[in-house]
Amino acid sequence: MEYDAGTPPRWHAHPLGEAALLFEGRPASLLTNRSVVALASALESTPVPGMHSAVPGISSLLVRFDPLATSGARVAEILVRLLERLDLSAEEEGPVVIIPVRYGGAAGPDLQAVAAQTGLSPREVVAAHCAEVYRVLVIGFAPGFPYIGPLQPVLTVPRLPTPRAAVPAGSVALAAGLTGIYPTSLPGGWQVLGRTPLRLFDPHAPRPALLAAGDRVRFEPLPEGVVP
Repeated sequence: MEYDAGTPPRWHAHPLGEAALLFEGRPASLLTNRSVVALASALESTPVPGMHSAVPGISSLLVRFDPLATSGARVAEILVRLLERLDLSAEEEGPVVIIPVRYGGAAGPDLQAVAAQTGLSPREVVAAHCAEVYRVLVIGFAPGFPYIGPLQPVLTVPRLPTPRAAVPAGSVALAAGLTGIYPTSLPGGWQVLGRTPLRLFDPHAPRPALLAAGDRVRFEPLPEGVVP
């Protein structure tokens, strides 16, 4: 994921069998992600005959359709026309969702390791993580799991060599230039900096996921947070 928001992406349509199409933008950048989210929203507000669903990814849109009612080539044509009409400069910036986090200690077992990998102190890692307003790029992996970023290059760290069998709900973690929050207790290999008390996913709520693609978020350390 690139910070570059000025270079228009090049779009490629990849057929997935007879009833689906992957519409992918390159490079994977903030502009590409904004285009994908806006395109998915346009399809939701103005359904296209023959299309069943449109699932946004970080830099691509998966469209399912009825092959008896339309074709992949026709779907690609419609997506290109919609892209040409999108006005991303007029995209409204919504409110910033504040994510309180207890960093370090038992809540953030990988904070020290991330500090060693980045050459920062644990406090500097936390300060860097809290320094920017990020974008929710996509919800995936598990219901309510937000992929958030992109992070400053200094915070780019790899996944753990061996994933944990269970990562507690609310864990705030890093991997491959992104940050995420585990909505429930799940297996996972991201490096955990801390934990938020917020509930990321409630299947009984009118809006089950706390965050959605396109939302803006900022992390804040809790006063009782543990930062060595």
